[in-house]
Amino acid sequence: MLGPDTIFLLVMIVLGIIALAILFTFVPVGLWISALAAGVKIGIFTLIGMRLRRVIPGRVVNPLIKAHKAGLPVATNQLESHYLAGGNVDRVVNALIAAQRANIELTFERAAAIDLAGRDVLEAVQMSVNPKVIETPFIAGVAMDGIEVKAKARITVRANIDRLVGGAGEETVIARVGEGVVSTIGSSDNHKKVLENPDMISRTVLAKGLDAGTAFEILSIDIADVDIGKNIGAQLQTDQAEADKKIAQAKAEERRAMAVASEQEMKARVEEMRAKVVEAEAEVPLAMAEALKSGNLGVMDYMSLRNIDADTDMRDSIGKMSKPDDDKQK
Repeated sequence: MLGPDTIFLLVMIVLGIIALAILFTFVPVGLWISALAAGVKIGIFTLIGMRLRRVIPGRVVNPLIKAHKAGLPVATNQLESHYLAGGNVDRVVNALIAAQRANIELTFERAAAIDLAGRDVLEAVQMSVNPKVIETPFIAGVAMDGIEVKAKARITVRANIDRLVGGAGEETVIARVGEGVVSTIGSSDNHKKVLENPDMISRTVLAKGLDAGTAFEILSIDIADVDIGKNIGAQLQTDQAEADKKIAQAKAEERRAMAVASEQEMKARVEEMRAKVVEAEAEVPLAMAEALKSGNLGVMDYMSLRNIDADTDMRDSIGKMSKPDDDKQK
């Protein structure tokens, strides 16, 4: 059976182990030793302060060691403040080291600003050393002769670190180059000139200074492929002719409708006049009877009128009988 002294000793040992475990968990002693071994002067209380400020010490100390070995004048407070601002400390330090090796002037403040702006500062430094090629899709333009010409361009760009913050991206460069290609093709008198001299497009577009206000510097614009598209001029003429045809048909239909309406109106007027004539003819016997009564028309005069009507009817009958014979002879 263990004595009181032995039990007390075991309890103290267990408490000591727990205390050391908590200490090594909360205080990055191993990281502090690594920093001292690398020649970086950082206090243990500074690391404890990082824990209290919810900063992961390894995210700051390891880049600090890397910067110290590269000879970069970077302070702990700069790295910690950039981490607290939501930046990527390791990427910024890597970019500063790459810029130093390539003799590119880049300060920590500018690198941190580029990183906080959402751009990959390390990729930007690498692109300054090794230019990037951006390939555009087929860009279609129509020459003055109405033939569509499609061109694909390869744009060689180099990152402009001074304009990375606030400068336009790749989409703007592609859009500007596309606009330049379309305008160059459109100003050509003949599509054959574009096929014979595709470098004319690259020279014209490159001379426009399309990289102004962007985060890149355009080194060259090369036409990778040129193809012939549709005959837009002929298609437009065909569409115009079809439209003119439809307009003419509509106008002809309008005129026909107006003629039919006019004809119907004339028929209505004729029928109205016939009705009036019939109405007037119906009043003639009454008028004649009234004239006979009043003595304004004599019996002999009335008989003469009847004879004239009979003669007229006879002539009409003879005319109708002779007309079919004349048609047969013809």
